[in-house]
Amino acid sequence: MATTAERMRLVVVGAGPAGLAATLAAAARGVHVTLVDAGPEAGGQFYRQPATALGARRARALHHQWHTWERLRDGLDGHRTAGRVAHLTDHHVWCVERRSAGFTVHALRGPAQEEPAAVRADAVLLATGGYEVVLPFPGWTLPGVVTAGGAQAMLKGGLVLPGRTAVVAGTGPLLLPVADGLAAAGARVTALVESADPKALARRPAALAAQPGKLAEGAGYAVRLLRHRTRLLARHTVVEAHGTDRLEAVTVAALDASGRVRPGSARRLTCDALAVGHGMLPHTDLADTLGCALDGQRVRVDDEQRTDVPGVWAAGEATGIGGAALALAEGHIAGRSIAARLHGREPDPTAWSAAARSRTRLRAFFTAVDAVYAPDARWPDRVPDDTVACRCEEVTAGEVRAAVRELGAGDPRTVKLLTRAGMGWCQGRMCGPAVAGLAGCELTSARRPFARPVPLGVLAAGFEDPTEEGP
Repeated sequence: MATTAERMRLVVVGAGPAGLAATLAAAARGVHVTLVDAGPEAGGQFYRQPATALGARRARALHHQWHTWERLRDGLDGHRTAGRVAHLTDHHVWCVERRSAGFTVHALRGPAQEEPAAVRADAVLLATGGYEVVLPFPGWTLPGVVTAGGAQAMLKGGLVLPGRTAVVAGTGPLLLPVADGLAAAGARVTALVESADPKALARRPAALAAQPGKLAEGAGYAVRLLRHRTRLLARHTVVEAHGTDRLEAVTVAALDASGRVRPGSARRLTCDALAVGHGMLPHTDLADTLGCALDGQRVRVDDEQRTDVPGVWAAGEATGIGGAALALAEGHIAGRSIAARLHGREPDPTAWSAAARSRTRLRAFFTAVDAVYAPDARWPDRVPDDTVACRCEEVTAGEVRAAVRELGAGDPRTVKLLTRAGMGWCQGRMCGPAVAGLAGCELTSARRPFARPVPLGVLAAGFEDPTEEGP
């Protein structure tokens, strides 16, 4: 590791809670940090802010952890002013190159994502966040159907509602703040349709007792939704979305204990917006390109948040979905660990003992949450053959099933080769979980040479640094 001030350079990829916490912890201990993020402002999805030009007067009303954001924002501004941190916005990282002396982080900058940039580093922290899972159903491609996180981003970043009358559906804790935010902003949220049974959390008392604040937060959302006269439909699912040019209504139905639709339970709800999500998965593309080991779908890390690749740390949703508080704890631990090791010292774990205790409790809590809010195993049975599963290539559920039944496909990669599912712009990031579920096989990590599409001109120029940025 580096031992001189000139060589103590850290690149943090991602300016959400984990990336910000790591940046502040490392910069406060003498490390020069370059914070690289695809967004126009720091904060990530969780702390997403309206554009300044919108003139929002009560942006804090869109957040329930505003004071934490203010602390992170002010800390970042202070380190930037002092020259300890460079914050590169609108930089989309597509590759982290390992070199004999450290790393080079390659990015495409600007809205068009065509101008190359590079940053050298002695250590890299991957705080790349997570992405939503959306499972297909008839009508899910209609205009007016958005992801739950997409609806939240529209509201937080653009002060825009996806519609005037909304249904929020799917599974997972994210649905509650999304429904609450839409209702508070003036939308009529007619129903929150949750396929899981939240009461099942009561069977995991130890994890719940360690996080009473999370329970109170969830209860607060539920109370506010009842005040807005939003129906909470547990153990229900959206069977179909209806409309011609855009969404007009959805049909929802109750599920029995095995995940089958209860006969006679279907009801039609009029709406012009459907915000739907089925949980989240970690973003591991950059970790894959570096060869970091994974545990299932998440980056494997040790107690210091180190990956098995020397010089590479990971924190936040990339190491497992767990919300902002867990991301902050992991980012703080990673930042302190990086600072110590770049100074040539063995880290002292007692220095982050409070963050480590919080990390342990939150991981246990979200392990229990994941078990309760996992999509029901029978969801593929409700998807007709003519339903589009891969939107980029317009591959239907029937084509995926035929690849398995008639052509012998037994894994997502083979299904992709036989049907083109996952060969479009998103490279399977959106349809991957759905295709794997319809094929009846396990979702596996697809190792790609690059983390995002790259213009041929950038590749033709080679990997020599085009323009180096940083403090």
